Amino acid sequence: MSTHTSPGYQGPLSTVRVIDFSTLLPGPYATAIMADLGAEVIRVESPSRVDLLKVLPPLKNGQSMIHLGLNRGKKSIAINLKSSEGLDLAKRLVNEADVLVEQFRPGVMSRLGLDYQTLSQVNPKLIYCSITGYGQSGPYAQKAGHDINYLALSGVASYSGRAGEGPRLSGVQIADIAGGSHPAVIAILAALFERVQSGQGRYIDISMSDGALALNALTASAAAQSKQAPSYGDTFLNSGTLYDYYQSSDGRWLSVGSLEPQFAQRLLDALGHPEWFEESLKPPTQQTELKQKLSYIFASKSFAEWCEVFAEVDCCVEPVLTLKEALAHPLFKDRGLVKTESDGQTDFIYIASPLSTVFPETKVDLAHDLGQDTDEILSAFGIGKAELEELRSNKVIKSAKK
Repeated sequence: MSTHTSPGYQGPLSTVRVIDFSTLLPGPYATAIMADLGAEVIRVESPSRVDLLKVLPPLKNGQSMIHLGLNRGKKSIAINLKSSEGLDLAKRLVNEADVLVEQFRPGVMSRLGLDYQTLSQVNPKLIYCSITGYGQSGPYAQKAGHDINYLALSGVASYSGRAGEGPRLSGVQIADIAGGSHPAVIAILAALFERVQSGQGRYIDISMSDGALALNALTASAAAQSKQAPSYGDTFLNSGTLYDYYQSSDGRWLSVGSLEPQFAQRLLDALGHPEWFEESLKPPTQQTELKQKLSYIFASKSFAEWCEVFAEVDCCVEPVLTLKEALAHPLFKDRGLVKTESDGQTDFIYIASPLSTVFPETKVDLAHDLGQDTDEILSAFGIGKAELEELRSNKVIKSAKK
């Protein structure tokens, strides 16, 4: 592994240098997790093409809170990859790296001369991770896609919804993160461990649609070997049973996950209708009437009243919190997931990687401005002030004051 030193950064990946060519969500979230674990992450950014996340509101002191959260703890070097000098600088950077992460369409990095086959000849220990919608091979390799498309093709959307209503949209990018970012980090960590033994790097092909297909863990085997696939409202987890969301009298919602008999009994006892217990044991297709009765009961009290009722009843019932309420909830504050960082001018709140609770010694800082670390990083390669100024004047690099 590289021998870089990163003052202020500690943790299990403190000797790992990651070069990040990615933008938007899947790649940046993967490298954010690695930064949370102490890796030195260097973002290679375009001096002229703005990362869309940097302009997404809300803005504070001219900076996007979304960008700051996703790119926390990372350095920034601005290089024009369309110039031969810029490509040479990028290659020199990668030659000293442990990991490279990119999420261009297949073939883009090859055209730049930054593909794994080329770079691994100079740096055979390089672990190179490509994140795409449909993988590096196959009939969909060059197709564009988004989270909704990966969930559709993987079958996840075909039974994630209510009977008679069809698929439901999610407020978070399930395939992007659970099918892209997380598998990428797992694969990179596995490759780092493998490299300790083999001394060799590895190419990693992460497909978000592959990852989405794998999310069908509870249902895929049964569906593959039966005549019928799961559909809306006919399983234990997609509104076929009392497992569902119920609305209170003031329009708020509560989640009811009382599937097991002991939890169902406690739920119905708390609702004042223990006699409904036998209905909770029926197959999903025979619980429609029970669900209607539960909906009627939950609509009889306010959100606050139900929160008080279930505060002391252990039956898998929890309120549906707004994101602001969740960020302030004592559970996550106590676990240390909600963090606040400041550079003296800008304070921002972000959700740390859940792995940071395992390695609490790791510390991160705010995302760096475009090109903020350009001079420092290139100077470490022996590039003097005069050459840096020439590269700047030729628009090969861009620097920003810290």
